[in-house]
Amino acid sequence: MTTTSWQADPLVWGAGSRVFEAFLEPTCPYSVRTFNKLDALLEQAGADKITVKIRLQSQPWHLYSGVIVRSILAASTMEGGKETAKKVMAGVAAHREEFEFERHAGGPNMDVTPNQIIGRLERYSGVELKEAFAIPDLDREIKWHCKYARQNGIHVSPTFMIDGLVRPDMSSGDDVETWVKLLIG
Repeated sequence: MTTTSWQADPLVWGAGSRVFEAFLEPTCPYSVRTFNKLDALLEQAGADKITVKIRLQSQPWHLYSGVIVRSILAASTMEGGKETAKKVMAGVAAHREEFEFERHAGGPNMDVTPNQIIGRLERYSGVELKEAFAIPDLDREIKWHCKYARQNGIHVSPTFMIDGLVRPDMSSGDDVETWVKLLIG
């Protein structure tokens, strides 16, 4: 039996009874819009009333999605856990175009290597990722996120669930107040 010396910190904030899950692909513009609203959601709804969970939804048409998702999950294994992962997500969100392709198939990122992507993530987040990125069995955490999404019928981002039920009536374009009303009335 193999023992693991690392543990990914769940990307969970708040401690309330209402659970809001956001399935996000970090380079998706709509996921970025959602990510940028999550702190305000927790503040307005109350971290004692809701729990916010980020589920990473890697998508193949975002061509560096796998590298970026692995980097975020790698960051969650480091000191600071979920807050360190959040720094990496914030770095992607603030510089999304540097991690994406033009129309998903072209542009300057065609000549970028995975190591260069990791370097950009490190520069924008201030988090040294290379060692954690190389954790041999980190893929089990990535697979958990994929499996969880598929078990819930989720294939695209952003997708939202409240208390385990997918909410097709929610959008990244909604204002935070709309989300608060759906969560706590």
